Amino acid sequence: MKQNWKPGTMIYPVPAVLVTCGNTPEEYNIITIAWVGTICTNPAMCYISVRPERYSYSILKKNMEFVINLTTHEMAKATDWCGVNSGRDYNKFEKMSFTPGKANVVKAPLIEESPLCIECRVKEILKLGSHDMFIADVVNIQADEKYIDPDTGAFNMQQAGLIAYSHGKYYELGECIGKFGWSVKKKK
Repeated sequence: MKQNWKPGTMIYPVPAVLVTCGNTPEEYNIITIAWVGTICTNPAMCYISVRPERYSYSILKKNMEFVINLTTHEMAKATDWCGVNSGRDYNKFEKMSFTPGKANVVKAPLIEESPLCIECRVKEILKLGSHDMFIADVVNIQADEKYIDPDTGAFNMQQAGLIAYSHGKYYELGECIGKFGWSVKKKK
């Protein structure tokens, strides 16, 4: 038997990422985002959704660039901390001992401790209600070499210890149970 609930955000789990923004060290900030995702393959595009009252919102809107930094088990506490504290009150890079790195294409910093950093340039901002969606082109990706499989050249997500968010809790991603197309692969 299923229960009917009022409409809400029930598509879980979602990535828990740290989005970095700002064009100068004085402006750099980190915001924790769970409303994030891929929206197109070619051209590569993604989105983040941010409440207009958040400190990072005006920085994002002014500069129209950001970096999505994937988070790991080791970064989980900092990921939560950056989501419940404001950049108005803290320098989050200093407080969390994160190293602001140089992005290749955008001016926003990346987090050196992140295993995968996705540089983005905003194309459009959609006003939706509680959140505005920043639709962006992916303009570069920086991947930590220690997580790249030497045989396949693929990014090893399991080895990186990535985390996800579900209903107010953080989870480390677990064991791989299959790969794209495995359900229809012909047996030899």
